[in-house]
Amino acid sequence: MTVKVDFKRVNEGYRAKHGEFRILRLPVTQYLMIDGQGDPNIVPAYTQALETIYPVAYKLKFASKNDGRDYVVPPLEGLWWAEDMASFTTRRDKNKWYWTLMLMVPEWHNAQDVENAIQVAQSKRNLPCADQLRLDTLDEGQSVQTLHLGAYDDEGPVLQQMHENFIPGHGLQPTGKHHEIYLGDPRKVASSKLRTILRQPVISL
Repeated sequence: MTVKVDFKRVNEGYRAKHGEFRILRLPVTQYLMIDGQGDPNIVPAYTQALETIYPVAYKLKFASKNDGRDYVVPPLEGLWWAEDMASFTTRRDKNKWYWTLMLMVPEWHNAQDVENAIQVAQSKRNLPCADQLRLDTLDEGQSVQTLHLGAYDDEGPVLQQMHENFIPGHGLQPTGKHHEIYLGDPRKVASSKLRTILRQPVISL
């Protein structure tokens, strides 16, 4: 019988506690990625990215299951940044945000597998961002992360504490992009009960 792997249970990067900042070292990981810009609640590109990345991720999963390696499709993730990071951490000016939507891809998949999954998914439905979807790696290394409980718009104070207190207080400096991992589905869960891992890659001073 094929054992289904749940990466949320076996990967250290998917573990975090509310109210606790934790330093960990992450391995190089590959993802399906789509880039975009602007307020995710408004710009069509964000919805189109979701409408593209999920079908391809599930076609990859089904192809892998047919080959004897089943797994749970990992949670949606995102990289977020702005030319002035205060637009993200404090002012929350979403029109100035840049983002990369991501879904983790197990290491046994390769670029040809992704291309095959895109073709199969496109034969079933329109993928509005198929030409923008890519398989790429992320090497974050040493990072700080915590678990945020509640609405996405309430992340600001937690991010301030991370960037202004914990990171410099431990002799660290931010590097790379702010990373979020969405453990709850906002379509099914009240905003007050959403669970989001907030991560920041860092280097030692």
